[in-house]
Amino acid sequence: MATGLRFLFLSILLLLIDLYFYQSIRTVFANSSVFKRNLAFYTYWGFTLFSILLFFTPFVFTFSDFPKFVRIYVFSFVVMVIISKLIGSVFIVLDDIIRLFRWIGTYLKKPEIISNEVVVNIHAISRLRFLNVVAVTFAALPFSSFIYGMVKGAFDYKVHKIKVVLPNLPSEFNGLKIVQISDIHSGSFVSTSPLQEAMKIVMQQNADIIFFTGDLVNNAATETLPFIEELKKINAPMGVFSTLGNHDYGDYVTWETQKAKEKNLQDLKDVHAQLGWKLMMNEHIALKKGESEIALIGIENWGGNLNFPKYGDMKKAHAGTEKYPVKLLLSHDPSHWNMQVTEEFKDVDITFSGHTHGFQFGIEIPGLIKWSPSQFVYKQWAGLYSKDHQYLYVNRGLGFLGYPGRVGIMPEITVMELYNS
Repeated sequence: MATGLRFLFLSILLLLIDLYFYQSIRTVFANSSVFKRNLAFYTYWGFTLFSILLFFTPFVFTFSDFPKFVRIYVFSFVVMVIISKLIGSVFIVLDDIIRLFRWIGTYLKKPEIISNEVVVNIHAISRLRFLNVVAVTFAALPFSSFIYGMVKGAFDYKVHKIKVVLPNLPSEFNGLKIVQISDIHSGSFVSTSPLQEAMKIVMQQNADIIFFTGDLVNNAATETLPFIEELKKINAPMGVFSTLGNHDYGDYVTWETQKAKEKNLQDLKDVHAQLGWKLMMNEHIALKKGESEIALIGIENWGGNLNFPKYGDMKKAHAGTEKYPVKLLLSHDPSHWNMQVTEEFKDVDITFSGHTHGFQFGIEIPGLIKWSPSQFVYKQWAGLYSKDHQYLYVNRGLGFLGYPGRVGIMPEITVMELYNS
């Protein structure tokens, strides 16, 4: 009964949105030929009908039974259409507000007399064509951007190169080249080709060591199975080291039993081992070069924002690292750096994180602007940050989640070089 009511409510809401936005379509084509007006009518409502049917298909059929491409792309496409219409409707609302004031103004104005007759249509207020053209345009722009982000942006891998100076870095480690990737979300990919290209770019960087900072999957370890061979291709002289992200624990799906959930996590740990990645579970190891050593610390997910879980045990991982002149930390969620690392562990030199994806949407023009909705939730959401002598690097993520694309915030492969002067 409750599901039926939700279905009815959403149906009515979507229909009202479409009816409201169609006012702009009708206004824009008002002076067009009959053929163009009919074409606009049938195209708009035909597409609307298709979108509504797709949107409500999961209420009738089991969503997980749909092909992966349909689940990820087709339904995202429908959601983008709805969002675009909502954006365009803002300008229709503005038009209606102006029309309201114009309508009120007609009652305050003395009627115009022509040949002893009052003009009868004095209160008829037409829509402003300009604002309705703007409404359609502003609906089309984000829709086009979303489509581009799905087709091109999601796989437009960018290499971000940065140098960091650590005065205490032993001379043997001078010039150490670290490649960081994060947030692969393997369950969001429908083919192996994109990850094949990404792993190729990773290997072209000739890293000394590679870090992966969590969220290998969306929910289940089985998501990695089609991509094992591609992910195994990355390696480095000093090894590949990884940690877990919030999605790796299977917290966002319902498992038949607690044991099934625990098995899924163990299976994912086994995948890291199968890939040849050293999974860091609240521990540290020594990285050696010549006679010198620095510490690499890795913890489980520690979320400081939005009630993300705190599985990480920094005290346990950090214990025994006092003797190392430099300490590097792998921690998936960047809020960990801001809320615990810089407060309690001031000897950690650089923290490597991911998690935010840069919201997969924003504007980045080096030296001019760096904006994303992500910044309203995370103080540190993409790139390099510092506080006193401590650094944080937030990788923008390699994959995607939810919306299967990226607009303005491209998938990232980080190359960081360390120097002592």
